[in-house]
Parts: sequence; structure tokens; C-alpha cells
Amino acid sequence: MRRPAGGGLPACRGCVASAGPAAGPRAAELRVRVRLPGGQVTEESLQATAARLRQLELRAATRLTADFIREVKIFRALILGELERGQSQFQALCFVTRLHRNEIIPSESMAKLRQKNPRTVRQAEEVRGWEHLSMDVAVNFSKGAQLSSHIHNVCAEAKEAIYTREEDVKFWLEKGVDGSMFEVLPQGSEVPELPRCRRCPDRWKPCICSYSLSLEWYPCMLKYCRSRDAGGKVSSYKCGIRSCQKGYTFDYYVPQKQLCLWDEET
Repeated sequence: MRRPAGGGLPACRGCVASAGPAAGPRAAELRVRVRLPGGQVTEESLQATAARLRQLELRAATRLTADFIREVKIFRALILGELERGQSQFQALCFVTRLHRNEIIPSESMAKLRQKNPRTVRQAEEVRGWEHLSMDVAVNFSKGAQLSSHIHNVCAEAKEAIYTREEDVKFWLEKGVDGSMFEVLPQGSEVPELPRCRRCPDRWKPCICSYSLSLEWYPCMLKYCRSRDAGGKVSSYKCGIRSCQKGYTFDYYVPQKQLCLWDEET
């Protein structure tokens, strides 16, 4: 296999990239046509710079922002409201978790990806299953920039609904983050009378809400190929990416079921 000139990544076989608006040095935008489990086709948009992955947008309603420098992931969801039941036009939620190594390819590698076959519909090569997270801590929006500068923009519409986990908070506190931005929330295990929202008959009572989202396609791993020089020495180089699918379910406290009307038993 021939090594590409310059040592960069070749055209990605499982993604679509296009030159988007400049977002800083070595910026790149990728647009990926993805087939959903029900057979529908949607488009995902990924924006990256050499410093950090800016965002992954799914059907315009869900956004993942990964801050590689601060080791923070931010999921932002926009949910259409039920006007006939007294809700506003939409409801915004933000879930903030620790970004672990090897969850997503480095943003400097993503910034080098280029496209092939822009009309091809893709499916993830690897299904990583679902992760269930108990979001037991609220994040103060006005202080959130100390955790990640992206919180101010990504979560601007979810100022009163930014959630994280106590175990992630402990990690960030060890990194020197100001603990005053976090507030521990009531949990069903601590308050026995606090029900799941799907089982709560009163729309104005507090309960534990559940929200699920799925990343149908994202670049999770780098692929490496081997080459042999004239002297027979073998070396490896980056030659593409591996795509993954992963789902998340978030449980969190709401002061009234009215803020969680989607989580109902049918």
C-alpha cells in the first residue's frame, strides 16, 4: 500500500468533508449522510480545528461539542415543546461529561479529513451500544466558562438545565476547577417519594426525567496502514478512520414533570 504524500490522512472512505467557513487555523467541516435505524437518511455536520473538535450536529436538534484541551464533552439537545400542554416552542438541555482519551479521533486529525462520494449514505462500522448516565449535579451557567469556554455558547438556551455527574466533577476539581459552579441535585435513591417522571401522575410535581440520544456516526478511531521501504523496514502511518455509533440515556432531576412530558408511559 502506497503511503500518501505529506503524511496526512487520505480521503475518508466513511465521511464527507467540505470547505466550510473558517473557524480558526486549519479548520475543516465535514457533512456526512447517515442512515438511521428506521431507514431514514439524515445529514450530520462536523466542524474541527487543529486545537479541538468544535461540534457534531445531528439533525440540527442535537449537538456534541468535545473540548480536547479541557477534557469536556457537551451534549446539547433541542426538544420541540407541546404548546397545547403549556410548554414553550422548544426546550433546551445540556449534559456535560468528562471526555476520555480515544473516544473520538484527535481534532487535528479530523481537521485533515477530506471527502469522497458526497452522496453516499453511510452507516457506522462499529456499534458501541448504550451508556446510562445519572446526571446528579447542576452546572451554574454564569460560571461554566471556567469548565469549558464552549458552555457559554452551546448551552445559552439551556441556562437552567445544564447537568453533569458527581464522578466527573471530582475529576475536574482535581484539575483545579472552581467547585462553586456545581450543585448536587436530589436523587430518587435519596428521596424515596421522588418518582420517575413517566410514572408521576402530577405534571407539577418533581421527578426524575430520562432523555436519550444517539450518535449514529462519528469518527471514533484512527486506522493505521503499514509500508515497507527499499531496505525492508516496516513503518505504520495514518490511513483513514473508523466510524462508530453510540447511544446515551441521561437521568436527571426536574422540579416539575411539565419539563419532561416526553418521558411518559404509553
